[in-house]
Amino acid sequence: MRATAAVLLVLCLLTISHAWDCREVVNIKNLMQIDAGLGQVVATDTSQIPYYLVGDKWIRMPGYLKHITVGPAGIWGVNKDYAIYKYVAGNWVQAAGLLKQLDAGGDQFVVGANMDDTPYCLTSSATVGYKGPGSPLPWTGLPGAVKYYSCGPFGCWAVNKNDDIYLMSLNQDCQNKGWSHIDGKLSMIEVATDGSVFGVNSAGSVYTRDGITASKPEGTGWSNIPMGMLMGHVTYDLGRLWVVSKSAVTMVCTH
Repeated sequence: MRATAAVLLVLCLLTISHAWDCREVVNIKNLMQIDAGLGQVVATDTSQIPYYLVGDKWIRMPGYLKHITVGPAGIWGVNKDYAIYKYVAGNWVQAAGLLKQLDAGGDQFVVGANMDDTPYCLTSSATVGYKGPGSPLPWTGLPGAVKYYSCGPFGCWAVNKNDDIYLMSLNQDCQNKGWSHIDGKLSMIEVATDGSVFGVNSAGSVYTRDGITASKPEGTGWSNIPMGMLMGHVTYDLGRLWVVSKSAVTMVCTH
């Protein structure tokens, strides 16, 4: 009996440890994608209008984007034609190249994937120094094929067309030692500024990677975060988990 009680207590504590308090974000509608980093939150809606969160107000940014990202590398985005832009002094400045998704969460470098799922990296010196067409933009092609790619302080995570998950150690000069396969299946994945990893699978379930540290960047396993609806996108920063459902409902959750 005591052994059974102990097991139940452990299970209860595990459930509590992954409990999140979620509420709907009512002052923004029809978001398609959202990204958080360094205390900033950006998003695009189903009309491809980009937004920046100031306090509790969503401020419309200029232009139209299908994907937007914020992090140590600044604010970057891509439009429906795969054109790449960096946000400089209140305006979008086009950058050379074509990508369908990109991420600014690395150590001042940018990564992304193109239409053929080829991964790319832009060095920190080129990323930070980019001010316009006159600035050098040496995109470095990386091995493998990925459809979604995100970086943090302990490494870069990606998923491919089969929803397989991979991890790569990548430095500011885009030097790497290739991909390591990680267990599980996810359709998108995001790495937070603090190294936390969250993702969504094809069934709309949200997961977080446990046990990630500088010495063990691959972590120890996946834990499901119950949401009560089918989710399509997730991002995390400063204790807040932002999730967008497949029906374009946005939720913000605290642990």
